[in-house]
Amino acid sequence: MRDVGGLGRHGSWDGVRALVTGFGVSGFAAADTLQHLGADVTVVDERAPGDDRRREEATLLEALGVDLRLGPGSTTTLPDGLDLVVTSPGWAPTTPVLGQALASSVPVWGEVELAWRLRDHDAPPWLCITGTNGKTTTVQMLDAILRAAGLRSAAVGNVGRPVLEAVMDPEPLDVLAIELSSYQLHWSSSIAAESAAVLNLAPDHLDWHGSLDAYQAAKGKVYEGVRQACVYNVEDPATEALVMEADVQEGARAIGFTLGPPGLSMLGVVDGVLADRAFVDDRRTSAAELGSVSDLADPAPHQVQNALAAAALARAHGVQAGAVRDGLRTFRAGPHRAAEVAVVDGVRYVDDSKATNAHAAEASLLGVESAVWIAGGMAKG
Repeated sequence: MRDVGGLGRHGSWDGVRALVTGFGVSGFAAADTLQHLGADVTVVDERAPGDDRRREEATLLEALGVDLRLGPGSTTTLPDGLDLVVTSPGWAPTTPVLGQALASSVPVWGEVELAWRLRDHDAPPWLCITGTNGKTTTVQMLDAILRAAGLRSAAVGNVGRPVLEAVMDPEPLDVLAIELSSYQLHWSSSIAAESAAVLNLAPDHLDWHGSLDAYQAAKGKVYEGVRQACVYNVEDPATEALVMEADVQEGARAIGFTLGPPGLSMLGVVDGVLADRAFVDDRRTSAAELGSVSDLADPAPHQVQNALAAAALARAHGVQAGAVRDGLRTFRAGPHRAAEVAVVDGVRYVDDSKATNAHAAEASLLGVESAVWIAGGMAKG
């Protein structure tokens, strides 16, 4: 088995035998990148390509020499002679092919871990966000703020575009706003963000992780190696506990956000104003005004928390207060995130179907004075 631990963007991948598990968005990005670097790549997935785009991508990879093994039974046995496995985020360690790789001491990386290792020498810094709920909205808020500051930014990761695709893109960027799920963090080991935030913690994906402790430990990995700021939720003490447990670089700061008046090294709310007592010259006697709650399209408490977390990461990156305000004013959440559908006879109808667990639904319902909740679906692990 070849040692791939030291390989980066400019190393020699010739002859490396790599297996990619999963042929979704992340799997395609990993397979395409690895074959481009010169590795011998095999892709496995229990599902055959289900749409025209996936079939086109499969045809392209096969033309480039990638061995695609798609369909039932393809993930039951680990191919011989592998040097590396790169897995798509949703694949659990109990999946037979991954369990066999781990038992055989074959390195298993996630697509995000591969992306970190393939950064170039002038790579943009990573501002990473995780948590049980609010990740996508907060990443998009952060991206809007960074763009308002004139920075070339991209919102990537669990939000949609693979991190690996952004890292390998020749188009230059100044900074990446990255959404990371617990799955992606589980399969990561060397990522060290410039700054990172855990928005909140509630039981989720316990069927995948096995326990609440394991789930929270995966989330906490986002703080490891942070250089500038570890952002936590003052109203959720478990997030601060993860900061205290993290091994960060010397000089990194713990920055809290709260719906109340901020203490030292915190961002918070004072009389409807978003106030910063973390990134100002004299934190003991002054604060910077970052805008107001009324600047937000949705002033519900959980959206204010999201805005404060995004602002904290942006301020840690050196963004001025005015750009925070401008970015938050222009931001609009994506579809199915507390999106107004219609107003009929004075009754407002809201689509919040992205609230897929009890914690998210509770946050949304607490944001209105009264509501009739139309709910359905199945309980999620």
